[in-house]
Amino acid sequence: MRQKFNNIQYIVIDGGSTDNTVQIINRYRDKIDLVVSEPDNGIYDAMNKGIALATGDIIGTLNADDFYADDNVLSAVAEAFIEPKTNILYGDLDYIDPNEKIIRKWRSGKYKSGMFNWGWMPPHPTFYCRRKLFEILGVYSLDYGSAADYELMLRFIHSNKANVIYLNKVMVKMNIGGVSNKSLSNRVKALRFDLKAMHNHGILFPVITILLKPIRKIMQFI
Repeated sequence: MRQKFNNIQYIVIDGGSTDNTVQIINRYRDKIDLVVSEPDNGIYDAMNKGIALATGDIIGTLNADDFYADDNVLSAVAEAFIEPKTNILYGDLDYIDPNEKIIRKWRSGKYKSGMFNWGWMPPHPTFYCRRKLFEILGVYSLDYGSAADYELMLRFIHSNKANVIYLNKVMVKMNIGGVSNKSLSNRVKALRFDLKAMHNHGILFPVITILLKPIRKIMQFI
């Protein structure tokens, strides 16, 4: 909430937490436009609720425990969307440990058509798009489990070729240990969902792409 850009609608979706999440939210209640605290069907169901409530032209999400890399991130996002042809924006991300030491640097680079075929994808926490795209192309599909973000970006960028730009800037600091990496069984499920998304969106070399995705991640560690 220290962003210099102030034309922001903050929507907090909480899955009915029983810890002190609601108390923390209430501390900042005067700065938050909408709060929903109720059981949901996971991360992407929560995101869909937020999208449905959003009234702004540009929508992005910030997950629990993640934070903006500096106080000018949203200013840079807003400036990029002044160009009417810009439909999607993404940038760079740092994975950090509990001491905020950078463990992995996700540097996306500029998108070129067909890159998804070779294991490329942008970091979802840096993904912003015009609200109209959700209205036209749909929201996150719960049929893809932990790969719902990957499937949505495939659908928007790869299949429907929405105009996308790369913001050459670290936008988000993300804590290590995502949902899909918590266990071997979660990782196997994630791979199956990835393959499902690839097959449904015409990825040319699904097996090769599955192999290239983790290789790209390994190359990002410092």
